[in-house]
Amino acid sequence: MISAGPEDTRALGQLLGELADAGLVVLLNGDLGAGKTCFAQGVASGLGVSSVSPVTSPSYTLLNIHHGRLPLYHFDLYRLSQVDDLAELGYDEFAEGDGLTLVEWADRMTDALSASVIVSIEHLTELQRKLCLAALDDCGENLLEHLASQWQG
Repeated sequence: MISAGPEDTRALGQLLGELADAGLVVLLNGDLGAGKTCFAQGVASGLGVSSVSPVTSPSYTLLNIHHGRLPLYHFDLYRLSQVDDLAELGYDEFAEGDGLTLVEWADRMTDALSASVIVSIEHLTELQRKLCLAALDDCGENLLEHLASQWQG
């Protein structure tokens, strides 16, 4: 999918959030400034997270929890140095639990994380981005089928 700018990226994330069920794990990859946090903001909006609690990159805290229709467990692995650090944050307790787990910089992990959807974002131009969404299990396949049928971008 091609995003013409941040509004498109947020809109796609919002639709994913609206369609998501509890237990969904989304892995986000892309260079600095590609739009990972922008996509995460859209997911939060789709989950009904209040704009009073802005979604920002949790690079310094590694995990932010936002409350909406489902809790959003927003991890950012940019500064993570060891695989064990993720376990110390309680990742296993959040992933595939009562909310949606979203992991920015997921490709920094040496071990593969269990997930339903992976989103890779690539710069095309200053504003345009190429978003590649891939399903990693049946839940992800169902979600992406619904997303494709409803996406107007």
